[in-house]
Amino acid sequence: MYPFIRMANEVRRFRKAAPLPLSGTHVSHHRCWPWDIDLWMELNNGRTLTLYDLGRIPMAQRIGLIAAIRRRGWGLTVAGSCVRYRRRIHTFERFEMRSRAVGADQRFLYLEQSIWKQSGECANHAMYRTAVTGPNGIVPPAEVAAEMGHPELPELPEHFKAWIAAEDKRPWPPMADA
Repeated sequence: MYPFIRMANEVRRFRKAAPLPLSGTHVSHHRCWPWDIDLWMELNNGRTLTLYDLGRIPMAQRIGLIAAIRRRGWGLTVAGSCVRYRRRIHTFERFEMRSRAVGADQRFLYLEQSIWKQSGECANHAMYRTAVTGPNGIVPPAEVAAEMGHPELPELPEHFKAWIAAEDKRPWPPMADA
């Protein structure tokens, strides 16, 4: 089940937090609860993606994206993600989540998030391709940034450019046989 109560708490906790610049990092702290684990008593990989919402939505609020979406009646969607898992998060373990926007291309906004153990080790890292949607489809990121009061979008890091290039070579729709 989606963590609605946790999300409401995060939005409430950061509702009066200082605004962030477009590429500012939102930091939040969480705990791995028994309903977040898998058979190996650690944070489930799918649940990790759900919990990343707990950082992404308050970050979007703090950079002005949520206000822009509400003003214009737009929507927000995830159009792709790439996750690297490196360390386990165990039941009841506390962790820090870092969330930030990294840039845009002609169609998408790109975000990154990471979860850090209390030891200072990065447990996992996710890259996201997101889109703001309107009645006519995807809203150009430059228009979104202007609505947010950010005249310039940061240039994408090289590893994001490589991911985008790899995604452009990926067939869609995928092969249906087998």
